[in-house]
Parts: sequence; structure tokens; C-alpha cells
Amino acid sequence: MELGPGPCALPPAAGTGSATAAGGPCAEMLQVAEEAFRGGNFELAAEIYGSELAGLPQPERGLCLRRADALARAGRMAEALDAYGAAARLGQLRPEELRELAESFALSIRDKELHLPPWGSGGTGGGGAEGEGLGDPACCRPPELFACPLCRRLLCEPVTLHCGHTHCRRCAEPGDCGRCHRPRRPAETTPTTASSPSPASRPRVNVVLGNLLHKWFAAESRARRLRAEGDALRERQELPAALEKYNQALEMAPCKCSLIAQRAEVCTLMKNYQQALHDADVLCRNKPNWPAGHYVKAKALSGLERTEEALKEFLYCVALNPEWSSMKKEAQKIMCEMFFPAFENVHDSLTAPFSSRTSHTRLKPAFLSSINTQSAAEDSCVAGSSKDTVFRLTKTPSQESDVFRSTDSPVSHHVLDLYFEDNKKSLGAILSSLPGVGLKRKLSSDMRDLQSLDVPNKISKKDADALSENTTVTSSEIPTTLVDASDFECSLCMRLFYEPVTTPCGHTFCLKCLERCLDHNPHCPLCKEKLSEFLASRTYKKTVLTEELIVRYLPEELSERKKVYEEEIKELSNLNKDVPIFVCTMAFPTIPCPLHVFEPRYRLMIRRCMETGTKQFGMCLADELKGVLSHGQRDGYNTANIEYLEDKKVEGPEYEELVRLHDSVYDQAVAWFTSLKDNMKVQILNHFGSMPGKEPEPQSNPSGPAWYWWLLAVLPLENRAQLAILAMTSLKDRLIAIRRVLIFVTRKRPR
Repeated sequence: MELGPGPCALPPAAGTGSATAAGGPCAEMLQVAEEAFRGGNFELAAEIYGSELAGLPQPERGLCLRRADALARAGRMAEALDAYGAAARLGQLRPEELRELAESFALSIRDKELHLPPWGSGGTGGGGAEGEGLGDPACCRPPELFACPLCRRLLCEPVTLHCGHTHCRRCAEPGDCGRCHRPRRPAETTPTTASSPSPASRPRVNVVLGNLLHKWFAAESRARRLRAEGDALRERQELPAALEKYNQALEMAPCKCSLIAQRAEVCTLMKNYQQALHDADVLCRNKPNWPAGHYVKAKALSGLERTEEALKEFLYCVALNPEWSSMKKEAQKIMCEMFFPAFENVHDSLTAPFSSRTSHTRLKPAFLSSINTQSAAEDSCVAGSSKDTVFRLTKTPSQESDVFRSTDSPVSHHVLDLYFEDNKKSLGAILSSLPGVGLKRKLSSDMRDLQSLDVPNKISKKDADALSENTTVTSSEIPTTLVDASDFECSLCMRLFYEPVTTPCGHTFCLKCLERCLDHNPHCPLCKEKLSEFLASRTYKKTVLTEELIVRYLPEELSERKKVYEEEIKELSNLNKDVPIFVCTMAFPTIPCPLHVFEPRYRLMIRRCMETGTKQFGMCLADELKGVLSHGQRDGYNTANIEYLEDKKVEGPEYEELVRLHDSVYDQAVAWFTSLKDNMKVQILNHFGSMPGKEPEPQSNPSGPAWYWWLLAVLPLENRAQLAILAMTSLKDRLIAIRRVLIFVTRKRPR
């Protein structure tokens, strides 16, 4: 629990003199007190604040509150209430100013009544953050794999979002994914009205996972569905119908705790507080460390106007989960109304009789009467042991009556003192039941009578037995007899799912199988629903839950399936045997060749080249695949066994001759291109790009200089002539051939 200056912490006062000399509190002493408070030495902090208050001509409200906070943290509750009362005389108390008091009560309950370890020490208790207090208890939680990321309950009508994560259908409809927090695709969230999405845009149930849930969790799934229907009815304020759904779910749910809590909430909304209290009692007796049970009990007791008992339950919520801020605020609000009701608007009507508020101020001690207590001697021993004597105080605290002298008018001070003293008797009765408080007062007979009002004497044996039988965490393992590999079979390849992907219509396929089908037709292979938008994204995400289930429950089958896939990839990666061939047009080394790939067979071919990592395929003319060793087909596209050509290198005088020839032909090529008309040059540049520069070493590239291939691609030659030059393995021969072509096209150019 966070410790530090409370909402009324004072800033250090100006100056360094004492309170008596400067007429205000000593800044240095206040700083020491704050450091003691932050360090957990509340006794010392309270003593310093009291000493500073004693030296002031008039008490300061902020100092009174800070002293009250320190006393509350030190476990000196009676003195703390006196200090809060002194602050109340100076100004009406607000609920947020009782934060330290509420937390101190709650921590005392956690330690002495619940016997739980300190918060944050790794012990058991409530949820860890705001909102977790209403989470289901361990016995009602499904195996982690089957829990919805948002509601944490068993998946109900599971839908798989575009990111690959699976949620309950109701949880998935509002927006972002509960795991990766990615927004759903626009097509999935476009509503027809402001309140509801169109039927076509609603996420579809994942067929494979839905069938598995019905098979593996038969009773739980039926109960979960009824509960979801009840939740929908409750949102529409159809409370009787929602209650009926919860009752039906209770009849078949293996664990009933969270359902009983939900039924209690509905009963509270219907103002059937007795039934709500009955259900809450069942929960609190069987699940004493579950915050939600105390929450629904607090709400029911509040409805019955049993305020003190409601306060006790709100404090239990905070004790089990100190970060549950909404429950802390409820407790602070009740404390403010119970402990200090007479100080509201006191300056507006000082002459108003206080006798009319008796029904609000004669406090009933039932709310914590069952909590264990310590003796006064033990408390004083514990409190005394924490005092720090690092320095000697320069002032001696005065009597409480001196410290708490306040308000602007002697008349109002007298009236408030009389009222506060009168109510301290009732406050003392309440405090005597708190753990760690040393006051021992006998309850008055009228207050004892109030404890027996409206509480059901008997708990339904059926509900109690059902809860006690379900105290262990649901097993995370599925019986092997229920696991069948055929439940995870792709309907296209008839093999175990490999990289499963779920379409928006709810059907699951292997990623590669689905891609091949969508190459031919943008419709689901099973239901024929149009998948154009799904296809357009081309970012298919694996269904995480389906893959995790296969990994956990079918490891051997997955290993075999993976081995088959790896063998296929290895075969596709061979760049000498059965190399994919794109029969289309001529392509040259290093020169871009724009292609429009639209045929399904070539889409498959390109995708495989990318998946294998080779990113290579062959190009040839439609001339019976001449120039290859042998050819064949795979899944509709051509393949061939090939060999690679490489230029033969020359040295010595032959190399010098080659360099002179290379430079001469390059200059000739530049002159030819420069002489072309502007519109023709623009077309060539737009299609092939600029002509590469001359390389200093003609034989540096095994296939020859890049400018040469660029020139061969743009020259007006037939494919057969281009192919003849491409097949040469001598750079000298290719340069001679290209020089002849340049001479020919220059002579043929019209003048």
C-alpha cells in the first residue's frame, strides 16, 4: 500500500524558528514528521504533530488531520478519531480526508481477522488492481488457454479476430483485442446504427474452437452460454429474465461461486436485498478471502440500511485488495457520515438542536463485532515499541482538550464539544470491536438487538454444498480420451493444421492451403462467403489458440506434420533441380523485368520462392523450353533442371584487347542513345531506367557488365536474336555482336 503525505499534508512552513517564536509550526519539525511518516514511524510522526499543535495559539486543521492520519496508522484509533473530530470542528470533513483511517482499519482486519500476510509480500488475497476484486475465484476459472483475454471466463461463442487472438463474441464486439490491443479491422466494426453492428459485420464464431468447447467442456459451455444471455438481458435492464438465466446456469455449472455473486447483484438491482444478502452470506462463509463476496454483501446490507455492517464488508474488500479504490471510497463515505455527521453546516446553524440527529449518530457496533481484538496492554506495548528517540522534542504535548480547542466562536466550541463527547461513547463501542484497538466497552442492549435483524439464520444446504465441493482450481489438462487429431484437420489438405488461419466467416485452414484457394477464388472454400477484404489485406495471422492447443495436446502429430512441411520446403529450395520457370518473356541479368502476376499457378510459384528464401525463379520464352536440360510441372507451373552459364575470363594480351573493345562499344552505345529522339528516350528511361555506367573492370561481374544487358534489352531486336546473344559465354563475342547491331540500327535510322 502506498504510504506518504495524505490529502491534507502540509507544506513546510516558512522560516526555521520554533512554533512559539514564529507564531506557526516549525518547518524543520514538520519535515522530520513527514519523513517519519513516509518511513513508517507513525508514533514519532504523531508525537511531533501533537507537539506542534500544542504550541499554536489556534489549532490548524491541516495539522490536526495529519496527526489523525499518523495516529490511525499507528493503530491508536480512539485518539485518531478524537484528532479527526478536532479537524471537523475547524471545517466539515470530506470522505477523501479519511483515506488513512480507512486503510488502517482495512490493514488491521487483514492482519488480525483474515490472518493474511502484508500486502505486496506475495501472499494470497484479493485482486491486484482496481477492478480485479470482482474477478472469479480460482475454482471458477477455466484453464488458461480457454479463458477469454477480456472477461477471463470460459470462452463463449469464440471468435477469432484479424490479429489471431480469440475472444468471447460479446467481448470482441466493442473494439480492440484484449491481448495485443490492436483495433479490429474497419469491416468488423462498421455499424448499421449507433447501437448495434450489422449481422454481416459481426464477428463469426470460430467453428473448430466452438466444437472443441462443446466437446471438452460440455456442462461449463452450456452454463457459460446461459450466463452470457443473462448478461445481455441485464444490460437491457430486463432483470427478471436475467435472473432466470442465472438460475438455469446455476443448475448445470460445476462451480457456482461467480454465478451466485452475479445473481446477488441482480437481486440488489431488483431491490430484493434479502435474497441478495442470503447469496452473499453463502459466498462469504465458503469463500472468505474472495473480495466479490464481501462486495455483494456490502451492497445488500446498504440496501437494507444496515450501514455499520455494510461498512465492515467494504473494509473487508479493501483488506483483501488494498488497491480497490472504489471500495475504499465507499468505506470513507460511510465513516464520514457515521463518525462525524453533526459537523455538517455547523457554521450555518449553530442553534439547531442536535437531538434530531440521534438516529444517525447513535452508532450501531455490529459492523465489526466479530473481528478478533487485542488487549489494551498488548496494544500499548506494540505502540510503545515503535517510538523513535533520535532527537528530544522541545515541546511537551498538552492535554487533548487543549489541543482540540477550535472554531471561531466559544458558543459553537461548547456545543460541538458537548456533541462530540456524547457520541464518543457510541464511537467507543464501535472501536472496541476493531482489531488492535484498546477500548473495551459493553454494548448497550438496544445495540445488541440490532445485530440480529434481517440476517438469514440458515444457508441453503444445496448452495453451500455446491460451493464447498468446488474449492480447487479447474484442471488445466484435458482427458486424453477427448483429444482427437481429426478435430484439428484441415478440410483442404486433409492433414493436421499447419499454421492455422481462421477466416472472418469462422472457418479454419492451413495458411498455405487457404492462400492457394484464394489465388483461384476470393470465397471461403467451405461456405463460399466472399472474402475480398480479407484477401486484400494479405496479412493472414495464425490463430494463436488453435496452434497452442495442437502444440500442447498433439505434439507427436505436429512433429510429423512439421517434418513433411520441411521436406517440401527443402525440395522447393533446390535451384538446380525442378527450378520454377516463368514462361513469359526475355529477361537479362541485373536488369529489372516488370511483371504482372495474375494467374493462380504463378502466384503460387512466386509465393513459394519467397517462403523458401531463395527468391529466385527462371524466365524463358514460350519456345518449348529450349535450353534446359529437362522440364516438367509442379502444381500447374513449369519447372526445369538447369545449368548456370558464366563468362569465360581472358588474360594478358587478350584481356587488353577486350578492354579496348569494351570501351569502344560503350562509347558507340552512348552515342546511339544520345542521338535518339526525346520522346523515344523518355519511353526507354521510364521502362528500363537509366543506362548503367561503364565499369572499370569488364570481367568483374560473372555475367558481364550491366550496361551491356541494359543495351541489349532496349535495342530493337527480335527475341530469338536476343536469346542467341544471351546464350554466348564469351564477353568478346557478345561485344562484337552488339557492335554489329549498333552499326546496323545507325545506318537504318531515317534521316
